[in-house]
Amino acid sequence: MTTNDNLPPRRKAVVAISSHVARGGVGNRAIVFALETLGHPVWAVPTIFLPWHPGHGPATRIVPEPHQFEALLEDLARAPWLGEVGAVMTGYLGHPSQAAAAARLVKAVHATNPAALYLCDPVIGDAGGLYVPEATAAAIRDRLLPLADIATPNLFELGWLTGMDTSSQEAALQAAAALPPPTVVVTSTPGTRDDRIGNLLVEEGRATLFEHERLVRPPNGPGDLTAALILAGMLQGGTAHDAVERATRGVYSVLRAAVRRGADELALATDAALLAEPDARVTTHEVALVGDKG
Repeated sequence: MTTNDNLPPRRKAVVAISSHVARGGVGNRAIVFALETLGHPVWAVPTIFLPWHPGHGPATRIVPEPHQFEALLEDLARAPWLGEVGAVMTGYLGHPSQAAAAARLVKAVHATNPAALYLCDPVIGDAGGLYVPEATAAAIRDRLLPLADIATPNLFELGWLTGMDTSSQEAALQAAAALPPPTVVVTSTPGTRDDRIGNLLVEEGRATLFEHERLVRPPNGPGDLTAALILAGMLQGGTAHDAVERATRGVYSVLRAAVRRGADELALATDAALLAEPDARVTTHEVALVGDKG
């Protein structure tokens, strides 16, 4: 007679609400692959359908009708398997109304599992400005960020969401401390030299920079992948510090491999082993104490 006593415990599922592309490794394509590679079942909810990343050029955009999207999330909120869910993650939204629907689902998950995590990746823009309508960005700021345990904005998004200056490291620290979530990771922040870049973790009065070499013309998608790997690390019992360090190593490993082969997209299927066992190292700096987010 066989027994399953020696099998690892089943990991909690994640509801991943973000964009879907036919080709490439961005949005939910990156998020779902990373989480499932690391053993987490994923309930994937597309907010928009695209043939490829918009950075490759204009293309057809298919956004679910608001009432259809809301009805689908309401179905998930009353699903008999909701207890399987240990986290919700939101990324790119295709319509402002999707924020309210996602917020209701987050609350339903928390009602069923108060220990569930919610990671808000506010995908609204970059150094070139907003690339979603202002109404969508405002809905993420007002509806979703206040519910989040973890937020992963880039430097531009941090400045827009807070209305604060982020032109210096000290200013960015103050802006991150002003966001509602207790844990904030500012992605793609300048490193200690011009040829370095990293992720800045701000929580509980502590700020830590995880940095590595700045790559030339890296593929799209590192923000989505970073957020997914951070969430996986925290779901598996790690501290935010350990989760961000490992996520930074994993994303750098995958990006470096893609750049070396001249790929225009993350080759996640090819480099899946690097998500579980990154081969890159990062440098860690304790930056400064900031105002207590608690």
